[in-house]
Amino acid sequence: MWRDALLVAGKDLKIELRSKVGLGQVVPFALVVLLLFGLALGPGVGRGSVLFSAEPGLFWIAVLLATVLAVQRSFAVEAVDDASDGLRLSGLDPAGIFVGKAAAIGCQLLVLELVLALVSSLLYDRHLEGGLLLAGSCVVATVGLVSIGTVYGVVSLGARQRETLLPLLFFPMVAPVLLAATKAWDAALSGSPGHGLGWLDVLAVFAVAYLAIGTVAFGPLLEDA
Repeated sequence: MWRDALLVAGKDLKIELRSKVGLGQVVPFALVVLLLFGLALGPGVGRGSVLFSAEPGLFWIAVLLATVLAVQRSFAVEAVDDASDGLRLSGLDPAGIFVGKAAAIGCQLLVLELVLALVSSLLYDRHLEGGLLLAGSCVVATVGLVSIGTVYGVVSLGARQRETLLPLLFFPMVAPVLLAATKAWDAALSGSPGHGLGWLDVLAVFAVAYLAIGTVAFGPLLEDA
């Protein structure tokens, strides 16, 4: 499974590096979302402002929207020239395909989150404190997001309305991840990382659950797609 996962992840990452869609579209999209949030919530930065208190939630909403684009891009590649049939008939372990595609999306998201964290701290004038909790919550939340995103990505692969079907399926399922990640970030940035450890545990539970679901269900879903 791990060998197959490395093959699939390497394939997807090479495609993204050559196409530069992530760098040229997904990252600018997420940055524009952060900027629009700042404009919508009005002027004023620093402690006590709306932007200061809302920064963790705005950060994770931007990540969430970017995740949808990254997942759609990952499976749009498989939809071209019926490449999904070749993937299904390749003899690769379905669990390995799932892990590989999720890992490739996750690598892109982690880079995006690093960029967004730096830009949001500048835009909203909030220092990145509690580095370990911030990094841990990013990694664990990303595992949860890409796991369930990959599952619903293959569900929508064969649908005619896959561009709208994926967000409708994905957003309700990741609401707990969004809530827990926001709370963990808020605790870290507020200088009380101990209060965010419980939310990190919640993130870990959902990440493990979604990862297990994807490992078991991806094969039958790929056959149906």
